[in-house]
Amino acid sequence: MRSVTLRSIFDVAREAGLQGEHVVPWGRHAAKIALEGLEGAPSGAGRLLLVSAINPTPPGEGKTTVAVALAMGMRRLGKRALVALRQPSLGPIFGAKGGATGGGRATLEPSDDINVHFTGDVHAVGAAHNLLSSLVDNALHWQERWDGAELDGRRVAWGRVLDSEDRSLRRCVVGLGGPTGGVPREEHFDITAASEVMAVLALARDRPDLERRLARIVAASTSAGRSVTAADLGAARAMGALLRDALLPNLVQTAEGGPALVHAGPFANIAHGCSSVVATRLAMRLADFAVTEAGFGFDLGGEKFLDLKCRAAGIFPRLVVLVVSARALRVHGGLDHLDKHLESVAAFGLRAVVAVNVFASDTEHEVAALVGAIEARGVPCARCDGFARGGEGALDLARLVAAEAEATDAHPPEPRFLGDPGAPFLERARAVARTVYGARDVVLTARAAADLEWAAYAGFGQLPICFAKTHLSLSDDPARQGRPRDFDITVRDLRVAAGAGMLVARTGEISTMPGLPRHPAARGLHVDESGRIAGV
Repeated sequence: MRSVTLRSIFDVAREAGLQGEHVVPWGRHAAKIALEGLEGAPSGAGRLLLVSAINPTPPGEGKTTVAVALAMGMRRLGKRALVALRQPSLGPIFGAKGGATGGGRATLEPSDDINVHFTGDVHAVGAAHNLLSSLVDNALHWQERWDGAELDGRRVAWGRVLDSEDRSLRRCVVGLGGPTGGVPREEHFDITAASEVMAVLALARDRPDLERRLARIVAASTSAGRSVTAADLGAARAMGALLRDALLPNLVQTAEGGPALVHAGPFANIAHGCSSVVATRLAMRLADFAVTEAGFGFDLGGEKFLDLKCRAAGIFPRLVVLVVSARALRVHGGLDHLDKHLESVAAFGLRAVVAVNVFASDTEHEVAALVGAIEARGVPCARCDGFARGGEGALDLARLVAAEAEATDAHPPEPRFLGDPGAPFLERARAVARTVYGARDVVLTARAAADLEWAAYAGFGQLPICFAKTHLSLSDDPARQGRPRDFDITVRDLRVAAGAGMLVARTGEISTMPGLPRHPAARGLHVDESGRIAGV
């Protein structure tokens, strides 16, 4: 394990420009930032940089490593840069993926704390979510009524969550044990990162907005088809109380001592997969360059960052740093795949800078040829050796990105989104599927059509669309790699996420409760002689 000497979190806060009264220490090397710090922070240039990627391979292509290395490289150049990233989920850490704080010499620290319990935000989300679950079952038990109709146990949309991968809980039965055991019904568990509460936390601007969003969450329906919300069940204020501290962004540091924010971790497949609006706005206010990322490739995280998060928060990036690797391009059939992502970035009116993330298995000739081929397309490109060399390995990328971003100062990109918000569902869905995925059309199954009919009846038909699909392909089939053409996107069902402000269109086989692999990473997790968590 590489040893990293960490700075005092108060020194890190001072470098970021935060006032001491806004810094709430959480252990020795992390802190919560009071929401008052958002208004009290000095005003930076507000250049927001989105780090995205082409479609990855299952191990990932190092998007987080590049984002951290970019911020460290900018700091070495004397730039005020702050990276704001999502918080990892315990489930993947115990499973196949492992930790999510970067890699090698481009990490966020203390990485073991961030990857495991950290400041308890994920646990608070789970507690708030499951409080609503228990109130749903309590309403069933006591036969509560709305507009004269009882809650229908067959129409409970709100399951339970657990921050661990456990396939046996995907479908189960609760309420057994007779009259005192509740009302028997089918139940499901999601991983905590997939909870709508996590998406709500990530999108909330402040405490009042958080409570309003929580109140709008649709938990179930009555036998007459009326939606029953968290507000109806009297849950929203208590849920907000459980999330009091979780709403505050977390301050940590890079492996080179620079300030970093880690906050919220919505599932990238079924939600928007971005860090919180609160942390992003704070980074933009504190720094000249706010570096953030969105989950998986541009077709998933990038599109959702722009169409969902930026539209809701009233922010927009200066440019997109698109991470590629020689390994991923080999899997996806070469530069034709990259070209599709570059077209998608341009559809939002944004310029792309390509970062070639270098792996130890790459040859110098291979990397040089890839950089040259990308530059020949007229696209700015630089290699990134952040994993091996930290900020030093990202200096060329940092210079290029800084210059490209600063060139937009006189005329920042105008926010541009896909689809007319007032258009019918299929028209808005086609705008995303055709532009970003390269699909021919969007098809609804009978169940999805019924879900859409109910959503429209309940007043949720015009919510922004959040596609849930595989991250391994531009299509909804993980086996179709490269740049597929002449395919349809099939929406198999729709979920109303009224609190997050989304209509989740699920395609393919997306599991919201992953299962552990044959050899789970949890078997190697342990505390070493120094008391640190190892094996992540």
